[in-house]
Amino acid sequence: MPDTPLPPAAPTGQGPAGQGLARSPGALAGLKVVDLTRVLGGPYGTMILADHGAEVIKIEPPQGDEVREWGPPFQPGPEGERGDASYFIGVNRNKQSLALDLGQQAGRDVLLRLLEDADVLIENYKPGAMEKWGLGYEAVLRHRFPGLVHCRVSGFGADGPRGGLPGYDAIIQAMVGLMSINGTPDSGPTRMATPIVDLATGLYSVIGILMALQERARSGQGQFLDMTLHDCGMALLHPHAANFLLNGKRPQPTGNPHPNISPYSAFRTATGQIFVACGNDPAFRKLCAFLELPELPDDPRFRSNGDRVTNRAALTAIIEDKLAAVDGHAFCDRLLAIGLPAGPVLAVDEALAEPHTAHREMVTELDGFRALGTPIKLSRTPGGTRAPPPRFNQHGAEVLARHGFTPEQIAALERDGVVVAQRR
Repeated sequence: MPDTPLPPAAPTGQGPAGQGLARSPGALAGLKVVDLTRVLGGPYGTMILADHGAEVIKIEPPQGDEVREWGPPFQPGPEGERGDASYFIGVNRNKQSLALDLGQQAGRDVLLRLLEDADVLIENYKPGAMEKWGLGYEAVLRHRFPGLVHCRVSGFGADGPRGGLPGYDAIIQAMVGLMSINGTPDSGPTRMATPIVDLATGLYSVIGILMALQERARSGQGQFLDMTLHDCGMALLHPHAANFLLNGKRPQPTGNPHPNISPYSAFRTATGQIFVACGNDPAFRKLCAFLELPELPDDPRFRSNGDRVTNRAALTAIIEDKLAAVDGHAFCDRLLAIGLPAGPVLAVDEALAEPHTAHREMVTELDGFRALGTPIKLSRTPGGTRAPPPRFNQHGAEVLARHGFTPEQIAALERDGVVVAQRR
């Protein structure tokens, strides 16, 4: 299990020592994950597992996970040195770091030792790399470790017209159609500002891993998960792919409005934009009554959702005329109070500072470390922050000692550059 002890539960009636901290061993306590991933998709997935109690040993290459350099901003390092970038900090808490040179046979031997009692191996090397090292699932790992769940994350998979090719979030957003539906008719295709494909791949990978572990409980057998950015990005195309597969019309970027529902968009008010969502006719009638527009639901242009989508521009003009002098924040609170979904369009800093964000512990804090908290709230086995993101090779000697390596063997591995103390 992780070297940093679980923070104690707060005494009754007192607040926690931090925010969003784990208060139980976690639903995945006892699960051991060997993590060979870097950048975002894989590390995001393994952080989810670690948040809920899995022991995650993050094995970094000699140069380290490159997102340690993806800044600014950077955290302060020891003695005024520059520390790790926010990009790394945000997705690597609750893990242990071991820096290992898998290009050396001795490094691969260490990895095999770590896999002896592991439940999950997740890696995002280029397809074929593990096979080149004599660590392929079919040829080696499934025979040596029959209960192991091996998850590979890649851009396009190992075969097919684009098999083996590299993939990055923005490239996949472009290639699967996500950019083509984002933005406005004036802006044209636009990259989503959050790396949605990487994040979704991490989420889908966790789902797949947990499915494989559930099946292993029945069969006793592990299996191989072939997870790709391409597939996970394409899986996010709803409802646009569904629309096209039904009507044959190429989806277009619509900006804030929903392609299938109206009113379901951002609207201008006196104090900024708000978002209002009416998913059915009763909600639309309630909104019209609230806006003192009782005649609108009987207008032939707006009687059904299909009518409202067709006549979206006219409906938007009428609603925004009514909202022009309204305090948007107060208006949204009043709409929510009567059961109509609405909310102000907030900047990131405003959203992070919201009282409800604090109530849900969606900003986690521990000893100066701050990040987004876990959204998965379990009643008996809640997860959360146990330890800040590890420094490069912070747990190397401890991890090796736990796996039976003697101090002399550890010193030899460090001397030979198999275990790497300083990033190259």
